[in-house]
Amino acid sequence: MASTQGVGAANEDTVHVSPTGVVVLDGLSAPKDLPMGCIHGTPWFVRQLGSQLINLIGDTEIPLREALRTAITKVNDLHSDTCTLGQEAVPASTVVMVRERDNVLDYLVLSDNVLVLDLGTDGIETITDKRVEEVAGEEMQAALQGPTGTPEHAERVSELVSVQRRLRNRPGGYWVASTDPAAADEAIAGAVDLANVQQAALLTDGASRLVDSFNALTWGQLLDLLRHEGPSALISRTRKAELSDPLGEQWPRFKPSDDATAAYVSWPSA
Repeated sequence: MASTQGVGAANEDTVHVSPTGVVVLDGLSAPKDLPMGCIHGTPWFVRQLGSQLINLIGDTEIPLREALRTAITKVNDLHSDTCTLGQEAVPASTVVMVRERDNVLDYLVLSDNVLVLDLGTDGIETITDKRVEEVAGEEMQAALQGPTGTPEHAERVSELVSVQRRLRNRPGGYWVASTDPAAADEAIAGAVDLANVQQAALLTDGASRLVDSFNALTWGQLLDLLRHEGPSALISRTRKAELSDPLGEQWPRFKPSDDATAAYVSWPSA
């Protein structure tokens, strides 16, 4: 596993690993000009949520959606009395996690993290939740207009985040882990026969962009890179691509570089 900070003041990703599970979270960035109802901030939130999740999924009797619901509730209890949890401006995070349970691999994905599964003769399967891309289309297109890193671009990104906050964790909007435990019910969850799984990658969108944003690799090539060179090499190659397009002219994006986290898992049969 590897995780590196993008252009923000702190890395808002986190990764947690146990003998039978992996949890990767990507905290949603809050532009400096927008209010935040929590005094702790996003890095604190993802650390607390990840710690709760990796402990909870160790109990194989707990379904992953229920683990996420419980983890959100437990983190709510950790907030200070000065945190305003009922408003839109609260920390939030995407989620991807896997867990070995008997002869199956359980998985859960909430929002746009990516789970890549190599299922051998059944091919490569990718699982992600792109509902966030289906809302605020006009604001999203404006926020992707360059040049990246200018005050005008930052203002358009803030406008997008303001609209997205109003649509977050609401029917017809999109869902992330925040303060509403009901968001767990909206996660994509399932299980695959562990005997069929050869390798897996859990990626934040900052680590998946060589494939799904830049079209520089296929998912198979990304897995090969992870297997032979490791997650740090994937992130290094991503940073090299970003530096070659600092203004977002070739690859429009919200930030010149984003926090990037990749966890790679392989099984002896691979």
